[in-house]
Amino acid sequence: MEHRAHINEKNADTEVSKAKKKPIARFIIIGLILIVGGIYGFIKLNYVLHHESTDNAQVETLLVPVITRVPGYIRQINVKDFDSVKAGQLVAEIDDAELQAQLNQMQADYASAEAELANAKAALNNALVSLKVNKGNIDLSSLRLEKTQKDYNRDKNLFAEQAITQKQLDDSKYNYESAQQQLGNSKTDLTAAESRIGILQASVKKAEASLASRKAQIEQQMLKISYTKVYAPLAGKIGKKNISEGQFTQAGTPLFTIVNDTTFWVVANFKENQIRKLHPGMDVDIELDAYPSMKIKGKVETLSDATGARFALIPPDNASGNFVKVTQRVPVRINITNEQQYRDILRAGLSANISIPIE
Repeated sequence: MEHRAHINEKNADTEVSKAKKKPIARFIIIGLILIVGGIYGFIKLNYVLHHESTDNAQVETLLVPVITRVPGYIRQINVKDFDSVKAGQLVAEIDDAELQAQLNQMQADYASAEAELANAKAALNNALVSLKVNKGNIDLSSLRLEKTQKDYNRDKNLFAEQAITQKQLDDSKYNYESAQQQLGNSKTDLTAAESRIGILQASVKKAEASLASRKAQIEQQMLKISYTKVYAPLAGKIGKKNISEGQFTQAGTPLFTIVNDTTFWVVANFKENQIRKLHPGMDVDIELDAYPSMKIKGKVETLSDATGARFALIPPDNASGNFVKVTQRVPVRINITNEQQYRDILRAGLSANISIPIE
């Protein structure tokens, strides 16, 4: 009985000791939590005071749509989704049979215009030769008129002396008047020939203009035919194709988009109350959501001169009656340092967390 009472007494002392230790352990745990929380809070507060951060950021690159310049049926597509292409590589072909037929017709019209120009030049040349003949006739008629005039004057003197008959005088007068009329006719012919020269010269110019116009049409048609072969405007990777072989496409229709896989940057949208201390050249810490363990460095290149809302299809009008003030965001372009090192993991559109140390 004494032994059992001793044991009960010892157990009671142990329970009292445990009861005293529990509050002490609780206080120690709470104290540790408060200390850790305080340190964490101090670190976060210090970080916030010395950094500007945002998770509203994306990786960007150059996206170039491959667009057709002539309508037609797609004859062949030489690439697949997500294929790599080089600048100037043939990526698609449009059926050019109809354009070739139109070119043949234009070339035939051009040959006809060449013949018309040759005819116009020949007619002009003939007219120029006739003009020389007309001038020669005028010279000959002038000489004849001069001779007949002298004969008529001499015969009048002889007739006055009754050395010749009336008939001889009449013949001299007739020859003189005929020479006058012939000279007048020659001058009229010269005037008509000169007028015809002007008309023929205008015809030659018209034929030359027609020939030049048809030549320009042929060159334009050949240019259209060259557009039936679609080349990659830059090196990169093909996005999803929007068209298939045999499908009809209109001019200006995008076939697919080429993603430039050599140049990347980040656009971070900071709140308007964060940009007061930001300026080009500042160091940037970049963390991609897809690769959180990769610590990527960058530098601020430039700040946009307008908020993102200004680039919206329908910018907000704060003059309206239903005004609610919303914190605006300013796009900031960030260059990635040593971007070639991260070329295999960078993708346009990836979300990123941006942190910029400030003084």
